[in-house]
Amino acid sequence: MAVLQALVIACLSLLLATTVALVWVFPIGRARASDSDAKKASISVQIVVLGDIGHSPRMQYHAESVAKHGGRVTIIGYQTSPPKPELLSNPLVSIVALPPPPKMLQTKNKVLFPLLAVLKVLQQTWFLWSALVYRSKPAQWMLIQNPPTVPTLVMAQLACWLRNTRLIIDWHNFGYSILAMKLGPRHPMVKFLRFHEMTACRFATAHFCVSKAMARMLQQEINLVAPILVLHDRPPELFQPIVREDEKFAFLTSLPETNNFVKAYRAGRQCELLVSSTSWTPDEDFSIFLDALCQYSTHAATVDANLPDLYVVITGKGPLQRTYLRAIAALTAEGKLRKIHIQCAWLTIQDYAKLLACSSLGVCLHTSSSGVDLPMKVVDMFGAGLPVVAWDRYEAWPELITEGVDGKGFGSAEELSRHLIDLLGEDRSQLQWLRQGARNASKRRWDDEWDPVAGEFLGLTS
Repeated sequence: MAVLQALVIACLSLLLATTVALVWVFPIGRARASDSDAKKASISVQIVVLGDIGHSPRMQYHAESVAKHGGRVTIIGYQTSPPKPELLSNPLVSIVALPPPPKMLQTKNKVLFPLLAVLKVLQQTWFLWSALVYRSKPAQWMLIQNPPTVPTLVMAQLACWLRNTRLIIDWHNFGYSILAMKLGPRHPMVKFLRFHEMTACRFATAHFCVSKAMARMLQQEINLVAPILVLHDRPPELFQPIVREDEKFAFLTSLPETNNFVKAYRAGRQCELLVSSTSWTPDEDFSIFLDALCQYSTHAATVDANLPDLYVVITGKGPLQRTYLRAIAALTAEGKLRKIHIQCAWLTIQDYAKLLACSSLGVCLHTSSSGVDLPMKVVDMFGAGLPVVAWDRYEAWPELITEGVDGKGFGSAEELSRHLIDLLGEDRSQLQWLRQGARNASKRRWDDEWDPVAGEFLGLTS
C-alpha cells in the first residue's frame, strides 16, 4: 500500500508539472476578453462540463437561458449523446467537443483505480486545455460544473487568468465525497481531492449552488469571500402534466416498455405504473427498492389480494445495471416479485418527460454522498405533476420535498413498502393529495429561478 501511495503522489506531481508545461511551453495567443470589448459585444459565456453534454441537463439549461437573453455561449464537453435540439439549432450556441477517455483507463479494480485515474486525468488535462485556450474564443465568463473537480478546476482557473475571464463554479456536489464512496474517506486520493477542491475554489469570482445547505457548507467550511448564490434546480417547460387519459394511453401504447401495462389496464386488471430514474451508481442503493417490492408482493399475497399489480419502468444506464438486472431475474425466478413487472428503458428526454406525466408515482433512491446535493430527477417528476417517494436521510431534503404535501420520504425498504401499500391501495385520497401538491410545485420553472439569480448576476436580466 505504501508503494501504491508513493506512486499516486508521483503521478499527481507529474500532473502538476504537466499543467505548468502547458502554460509555458504552449502559450496561447494573448487575445483577452477585455472590459472594453465586453461593452461592445453581447455577453459571452463558456460552459464547461467534463462529462456528456447530452446528459448534463442543468448545464444545457444554463446555455439555453444565456442564449435566450442574447448572450453568446460556447459549451465544452463530451458529445457522446446528442444535446438538446434547441441548442444545436441556436446560432448563439456553439459546441466544442472533447474526445472521451479511452475505455482502457476505466476499471472497477480498487488497486488499479488510483493509477488509471491519474492517467485518465492527464489525458483529460491535455484535451481540456486545448479546448479552453486553442479551440474556443475568449469569453467574459466561464461557468464550470463541479464535480468532476480534477482537472477542471485548475485548467479553468489558468485559462481564466490568461484570458481575463471571470470564473463561476456551479456546485452540483463535492468531488471528494463521490470519490469517498468508491475508495473510502481515508484514502490518500480522497484526502488530496478534498484539499484541492476546498483550496482551488477560492479563486472563483462567484459560486452557484443547488441547495441552501450546500451554500452554508461552503460558507462555514471554506469561508469563501466571493458571492455564493443558491440556484435551485427547476423543471424546464418540456416537463408538463398530461391530464387527458386518451393522450396518456396514446403515448403509453407507442412505448414498448409500457405496452404490457396498457394491455393489462384495458383488460380490466388493477394495475399502476411506477417510474424510477437511476444512473445505477453506488449513491443509489437500488436493493432498497427491490426489497420494498418483494415486501409489497408478499403483503399482496398474504394480507391484501386487492393491491394492484405494479408495472415499474426504470430509466437510465450505469455501471451497476447488469448487477441489478441479474438480481431482478433471480427474484422473479424465485417467485418473490409476484404482481411486480419490471422493465428497463433508455429514453429520449421528450419520451422521458411524457412517461413521468403518465405514471402514478415516482421513486427516487438518491442518497447524496455529501448530504447537501439534490437529485434533479425529483424536480423533473414535479414538473410533470408526478408525486414522489424518495430517500430522505440527508440535510438538504426539506428544500426538495414538502413531506405529505408533494411527496413522502423513506429511510428503509420497510418504509418504502408501507408507502406503496398505503398510496396504491383502495383509498387513493392520499395519492390524489400528493399529485395536486406535485402540480402546485411544478408551477415554479427554471426561468423563474434562473433569471433573478444567474441572469441578473451575469448582467443578462435586470
